[in-house]
Formats: sequence, structure tokens, C-alpha cells
Amino acid sequence: MPKHVDPDARRRHVVDALFRVVVREGLHRTSLRAVADEAQLNIGSLRHYFASQQDLMRFAMQSMLDRVGSRLLEHVERIGDLGSHPRPEQLQLAAGLLAELLPLDEHRRAEVIVFLDFNTAARTTPAFRDLSHQAAEGTRSLMRRVLTRLDSEGTLRPGLDLDIEIERLTALLDGLSLSAVLHPEILSPRACVDVLLTHLGDLSLPMGTPASAH
Repeated sequence: MPKHVDPDARRRHVVDALFRVVVREGLHRTSLRAVADEAQLNIGSLRHYFASQQDLMRFAMQSMLDRVGSRLLEHVERIGDLGSHPRPEQLQLAAGLLAELLPLDEHRRAEVIVFLDFNTAARTTPAFRDLSHQAAEGTRSLMRRVLTRLDSEGTLRPGLDLDIEIERLTALLDGLSLSAVLHPEILSPRACVDVLLTHLGDLSLPMGTPASAH
């Protein structure tokens, strides 16, 4: 009797293998053959699920976006009502949520590497641009949600241009991610979080200032 194979589980297994190859070799050197070898599958089995390398790359990128999105939603649910927390704790919780996008452990580091390599490829590969654009919009949507919520709670300084602050925060996270991946010996996970917290602190009202002054 033939062994039953769960297609979704097999695709996840292949994507995990792809991530490992990309982290080790880079996206430009990641072939179907290399991923099949990493997943311990024959190339024919891999082609049953992915017709081409491009199909595999797109599925991997979409899977990564879905994984990160699910993790962010879980984090939001754990936070609950942000306004029920003291102002310093609000900033800590916001930083913890945004830190899901930073390479603070091996799992998130692999995601960031795939993300960076994929977006570099999207610059010259039209078939990848829609997912790259989706990721960019998703990041900015998250920044807007976080900053708007902090602003509505009276935590942020009055008079901030949230559109500009969204781009500044996005650029900060992009820069931290890139530097932490390229130079982990220089920029540690702890330093990434400290920089993020400091930036959010600079946007907030000084300690002791009543929120009603907003």
C-alpha cells in the first residue's frame, strides 16, 4: 500500500529546506536540485509540488510572510488592551511586537535572510515584485497600527507627523535587520532591541508628563 503523504506538510518541509539552503548559500545559488538534496527528496518529488525554481521561491516567500503575519497576530493577542498598561510598559510591548521582524534568533535570522535575498532578486525579477510590494505594504501597515495605537493612548509626543514616523521606524527596522545579518559580531540582538526601545522612547512623552497633556 503506498505511503500517504500530506501535501501541505511536504511543502512546509521543502520550504524549511529552502530556507536552510538560502541561509547557507544565498538565493542566487539555490537550485531545485540543492533544495531537493537538503530535503532528502528526489528532484521528481520536488517537481510534483513546484514546477520551477521560481514557483518554489514564490511559495517560500509567501510562506515566510504568512508565518510572520501569524506570529504577529499571536503577539497582538497576548498584549491585549495596550491602554491597560503603564506608559513605559506600552513601549516595551510595542518594541516586543516590532522585534518579531528582527533577526534576534536563528529562526528569525533565517526569515530575514530570505526576505533580504528575495527583495534583492525582486528588483530585477518581475515575477517577484508583487510579493515584495506586499511585504513592504505589510510592514508599513504594522508600523501605522503600532504608532496610531500609541498615539491614541496619549503615549506619543504631540505634533508628530505619523506618516514620516512610519517611514523612519520602517527604515530603522530595515537597517537593524540588515546590519544584524551582515555583522552579528557588531550588532547583537540585545543592541537591536535597545536601539528600537530608544527610538520609541524618543517619540513618547517625557516620563512624568500626564497623557492628558497630549
